[in-house]
Amino acid sequence: MIETSLPQDQEPTLRVSPMPSDTNATGDIFGGWIMSQVDIAGGIHAARRARGRVATVAVNAFTFKKPVYVADVVSFYTQLVRVGTTSLTIDVKVYAERSWGTKTSGEVVLVTDAVLTYVALDADGRKRPVPAE
Repeated sequence: MIETSLPQDQEPTLRVSPMPSDTNATGDIFGGWIMSQVDIAGGIHAARRARGRVATVAVNAFTFKKPVYVADVVSFYTQLVRVGTTSLTIDVKVYAERSWGTKTSGEVVLVTDAVLTYVALDADGRKRPVPAE
């Protein structure tokens, strides 16, 4: 699905532009690079809400919808889905703004949708309760 603009109701948690070293054998951005950035964005949101250290415990869903290309501006938008006793589930939507100088310059496309679960950890790496808001 082609979007006309980035979400206007929130700021991205992370925004980055992939480089040529991030490509796979066919020249598209490697899926593993996108997965890594999704985990970083989700971890930022989870750590803020948990007020401390978190670790990824599950990738509940991950869908690649469109390719990402070198020099696209990739924006990661996160949303809290669920808070458990020690865990948080985060939805991450990834948009690519196509790089300038191409036939799709400026086009914004939803490229990936993912849901990850994080666990809150104490200083010793043990599970701890997520604080109430």
